[in-house]
Amino acid sequence: MRDYVECEGIAAGQVTLHADNGAVMKGSSFYATLQALHIAPSHSRPSVSDDNPFIESLFKTIKYRPQHPLRPFANIEDARAFC
Repeated sequence: MRDYVECEGIAAGQVTLHADNGAVMKGSSFYATLQALHIAPSHSRPSVSDDNPFIESLFKTIKYRPQHPLRPFANIEDARAFC
């Protein structure tokens, strides 16, 4: 993530990362990385599984398409072209 922030020239406080309340997304090392990169964390409300059902549905749809790449996109342009 650090490489991406530096490569894209993202300014401090410009990005908010929204995630569920899973252990990985709330873990101290992940949270420390976000703080070091000046990325604001945002989490779903506790015990609300459908806080953002539309984006969750989109993620599942994209993830299970046969055309979805097996590896991360090489750059932002490739990701945009895929979407």
